[in-house]
Amino acid sequence: QVQLVESGGGLVQAGGSLRLSCAASGRTFSSYAMGWFRQAPGKEREFVLAISITGGTKYYADSVKGRFTISRDNAKNTVYLQMQNLKPEDTAVYYCAAKVAILPARTSEGYDYWGQGTEVTVSS
Repeated sequence: QVQLVESGGGLVQAGGSLRLSCAASGRTFSSYAMGWFRQAPGKEREFVLAISITGGTKYYADSVKGRFTISRDNAKNTVYLQMQNLKPEDTAVYYCAAKVAILPARTSEGYDYWGQGTEVTVSS
């Protein structure tokens, strides 16, 4: 089992940047594919990005391509979400998730563990 804790959220102006971190407990972090999802007020949770256990495979939602990147440091048990050129429509609670598999998934049903979320607000 793994516990996930997100951090790095906050208030930022449109066009700004933020880096979210997701720290995982346990010694088997490198066995989990990781994903980032977000949920805006009144909307369903949606996929953002995901990364395989080695970092060699990454999936991106079309809405964030060219602006967001995902990376992981298995030595630090941490996955990162670097967000640039933020837009007001990026405002949401961002969640990281872990999947017991080599490759990640684009759907929330594919993940086994979830963090509590970190809030990102982008002002116009």
